[in-house]
Amino acid sequence: MIRNYLKIAFRNLLKNRGTSFINIFGLSAGMAVTMLIGLWIWNELSYDKYHANYDRIAQVWQRMSKGDEAGAFNSTPIPLAAALRTSYPDDFKQVVIMADGTHTIAAGEKKFTRTGIFSEPGGPEMLSLKMLKGTYSGLKEQASVFLSARLAAALFGDKDPMDQLVKMDNNRNLVLKVTGVYEDLPENTSFSSTDYIAPWSLFINNWTWIGDARDKWDFNMTKLFVQLADNADMDKVSAKISQVATPHLTLEPGLKEELFLHPMRKWHLYSSFENGVNTGGQIRYVKLFGLIGLFVLMLACINFMNLSTARSEKRAKEVGIRKAIGSMRRQLIWQFLSESVLVAFFSFVLSILIVLIVLPWFNQVANKHIGVLWGSPVFWLIGLGFSLLTGLLAGSYPALYLSSFQPLKVLKGTFRAGRFAAVPRKALIVVQFTVSIILIIGTIVIYRQIQFAKNRPVGYTRNGLLSIQMTTPEIYKNYKIIKNELEGSGMVTAVSESQGPLTDIWAGAGGYKWRGQRSDQEDGFAVIGGRMGYGKTVDWQFIAGRDFSEQFASDSMGIILNEAAAKYMGFDNAVGEIIRKDSLEYHVLGVVHNMIMASPYEEVRPAIYYLLSEPGNFVNIRINPDVTTGKAMAVIQQVMQKYNPAAPFEYKFADEEYAKKFSEEERIGQLSTFFAILAIMISCLGLFGLASYLAEQRTKEIGIRKIMGASVFQLWKMLSKDFVILVSISCCLAVPVAWYCLDRWLLQYEYHTTIVWQIFVFTMLGALLIALLTVSYQAAKAALSNPVKSLRAE
Repeated sequence: MIRNYLKIAFRNLLKNRGTSFINIFGLSAGMAVTMLIGLWIWNELSYDKYHANYDRIAQVWQRMSKGDEAGAFNSTPIPLAAALRTSYPDDFKQVVIMADGTHTIAAGEKKFTRTGIFSEPGGPEMLSLKMLKGTYSGLKEQASVFLSARLAAALFGDKDPMDQLVKMDNNRNLVLKVTGVYEDLPENTSFSSTDYIAPWSLFINNWTWIGDARDKWDFNMTKLFVQLADNADMDKVSAKISQVATPHLTLEPGLKEELFLHPMRKWHLYSSFENGVNTGGQIRYVKLFGLIGLFVLMLACINFMNLSTARSEKRAKEVGIRKAIGSMRRQLIWQFLSESVLVAFFSFVLSILIVLIVLPWFNQVANKHIGVLWGSPVFWLIGLGFSLLTGLLAGSYPALYLSSFQPLKVLKGTFRAGRFAAVPRKALIVVQFTVSIILIIGTIVIYRQIQFAKNRPVGYTRNGLLSIQMTTPEIYKNYKIIKNELEGSGMVTAVSESQGPLTDIWAGAGGYKWRGQRSDQEDGFAVIGGRMGYGKTVDWQFIAGRDFSEQFASDSMGIILNEAAAKYMGFDNAVGEIIRKDSLEYHVLGVVHNMIMASPYEEVRPAIYYLLSEPGNFVNIRINPDVTTGKAMAVIQQVMQKYNPAAPFEYKFADEEYAKKFSEEERIGQLSTFFAILAIMISCLGLFGLASYLAEQRTKEIGIRKIMGASVFQLWKMLSKDFVILVSISCCLAVPVAWYCLDRWLLQYEYHTTIVWQIFVFTMLGALLIALLTVSYQAAKAALSNPVKSLRAE
């Protein structure tokens, strides 16, 4: 019987090629989207699961609160590690200090700037690195280093890297022996960019400013990771250690500090903190795309249901004859379900082909390296089971509906589908277009939010501004020569040093006092240090006062505030005001417009700019606008390689780095656009098939109306009216739902756009136009047909 069901199903598919194509293509498109989203969600949910101790690893965070305001940060003081080991030996299996950094790693003539970590000996074991060469104990010696497989291959090629020597930052005190090579970490781990691991002792003994902080509890500059003991509970241990650091700190009145554990399972999906509380993060996109995937698949299933039930009268006699000769209802249900399942399996095969075609583009947009899990039994089990379930769900209503026909009425010709038979189809069309319209409105709002943030004044000139990280002794020693030679070349207009990058804030400080300060004011400021000429290089814009000047020796104790800091301190005219910190007094030289260095979606932090008394971390260069960038870069590269030959010539343009801040939202926007287009396409495909069927059903009626004098426009209007009404209802349902959801989404950004009514009007008109165009082809075709042909068969 099963073979017979499948044979009949296959014949019916061939008999109704147009409907079969719409069903198979629509379902395959929906399944392909669901498969892509499923692979993406699998990648997101498996983040950091590469590490064997995934559910036992956590990072120690601090929460500072004063009144109703609080903030959380993940840097900790060095002495905290020893305190946790000593006080809670039964709760922790490992307590490991780590510090990440970007340094130059060289072997012979080959040199690369790579990101890595300095770790205490237990780090590699805690992270369960897969050692290709060497063992976990290899980091016990200070002059040792582990390399990733890719960095080892880049430095040594096919040569065995073990016991080879590499030099870090071209420093003769940092010649390290390779004692291990580990497998490259996958991209869906928090340590994916780690290309080397060096001993913590090397870090603390070779950077003097770090060594000075080894006993200071108020100097937060390291990351502390722990692995819990097998019988320890994460929440209980987190509560137990909350006050470990408090006795060692001198806090202002009203200020409270506590420690807590942030589990590895939450690092990626729950990375956002608001007012000191973990509020979510990437998980919202997992939920969003999961919902979109289900909606798109639902749209495809709706097409199948609609077209199957719409053709019910065509198959009514078939059902009547089968029942008359003894077929039972459950046999008819199985027959129609077999047709549905066959369509679903054809769609599954086609969906895999679509995924293979689209996957490279999808990976590029999503910034992933996802592949089809060919060798995974789970993938095939889910895929085939998913197809079976989809076929059963999509075919359930048609099967129950068709099998319910009474054979006597069907065979006597008195069967009528009933006045309410079309209601389910109409309801499903409304659902289809409601979902599609919501997706379109969402896509428009996402792009408006991105453009709103991009058009925000940034307070400095990004074009032609680049920075080079200072990693080797040569660049520090030759900085003044490099600066003079570059400025003398005519290719650049300004060169300066800074403590941090141009598009990020690396440091913050508190303890500042000023005139009129209220007791409830938090005094944590972003602090940016630069050498003389920093302002000219970035081309910041003054509201009041002046820049640092070499003409005034007192400027070494001068500071410049941004607009947010001056407003926060309550100064109408901040120039000349005295700002105190500890025993030192700083005078305000000027106030500049807010420079957006962090997130463009957040309010600008109050910032203090000061003169560096020691070398910075970055060389900032302003290219002369009168010369081409290519010509200027050739000269810059020549000078840098001349005076800093030990480091590769690597640079970052400020405008490109700033553009990266929009990458996540742009990815969401591009994916949303793709899903919205696909949703409206699937909806229109179903509408086209249904319009085609209804036009076919009313062929004789149209012929009679034409003979009686009806015009083509009147016939087109008659056939299109019902669909326009349904899409109009969809618009009315979609608008309030879209407004509510998107308004809540925008609230997560401090700096966000508004939802204007024009978006809804534009989308509704667009949806109506698309629906009209979809239906009009079939309506016009039926209206223009020769009535003699349609009536002659009677």
